[in-house]
Amino acid sequence: MESILLEKQNGIATLTLNRPKSFNSFNREMALNLQDKLDACHADPEVRVIVLTGEGKAFCAGQDLVEVTDQAQNPGFRKILEEHYSPIIQKIRNTAKPVIAAVNGVAAGAGANVALACDIVIAHEKVSFIQAFSGIGLIPDSGGTFFLPRLIGFQKASALAMLGDKVGAEEAERMGMIYKVFSLDDFSAEVQALAERMAKMPTKGLALTKAAFNSALSNDLTAQLQVESDLQIEASETKDYREGVAAFLEKRKPNFIGE
Repeated sequence: MESILLEKQNGIATLTLNRPKSFNSFNREMALNLQDKLDACHADPEVRVIVLTGEGKAFCAGQDLVEVTDQAQNPGFRKILEEHYSPIIQKIRNTAKPVIAAVNGVAAGAGANVALACDIVIAHEKVSFIQAFSGIGLIPDSGGTFFLPRLIGFQKASALAMLGDKVGAEEAERMGMIYKVFSLDDFSAEVQALAERMAKMPTKGLALTKAAFNSALSNDLTAQLQVESDLQIEASETKDYREGVAAFLEKRKPNFIGE
C-alpha cells in the first residue's frame, strides 16, 4: 500500500498520509516518500498549491514507536531527525508553493509540528493537537521548538510542550496556533474551496510572500526591509502583477496564471 497518496487536479496537489491502521504515524518509508512527493510537487509547474492531509481518523500520530523499539528496524534518533523530519520541515518551508495542512484528525508529536510548519493550518471541530513528547521523556522536534512559541507565545508553548496537554481545534484557533476551524460536516468542502481559491491566486507572489516570512524568522528590521524591497521588485516583474493591475483598472476579476 502506498504510504503517501498524490492526487493532482486543477492546480491542486493533495498529499495524503496513508498508514491509517497506525494513525498515519511516520516510519522511515513514509517519511522518505513524503519528501519525494514534496519534491515532485515543487518541480511540477502545474501544481499551484499543496494540501497535506491524512487518511482515516487521524492526521498523524507522530513517530511510529514500533519502528524505534524494533531492534532490526530502528534507524536511531539521529537518522530519524536528520534524514526524516528535518528535511520534511525544510521542504515544506522552502517549496515555492503554499502548503495547506488540512488536519482531519488527531495531530500528535511530530505530526502536530509538521502541520504547524505549513503555511495555513485548518482543522475540523473534533481535531486535537498534542505535544506528546514529554510523556515518553523526549523533547519537541520537527520544528516544534521553533514554530510553536512564535505562533502562541513562549509561556503557552513552554507549558504545552512540558505538560503535553491536549488542545482542541477551537482552542488552537483562539490562541493563534491554527488559522480556522470548520464543522466536521463542512470540512471537506471547505478544504476544497480554500485549495481552489489559492490555486487561482498569483502563485509567484505567494511564493515570494512565503520567502519574506521565512526571512523574517531570523532577520532584524533593517535586513527585513531590504528583503521586502528585493522581493517586491521581483514580484512587480511578474505577469500576474501586470494582470492584477490591469484587472483592477478594468474593474474585472483577474486571471492569474502563476507566472
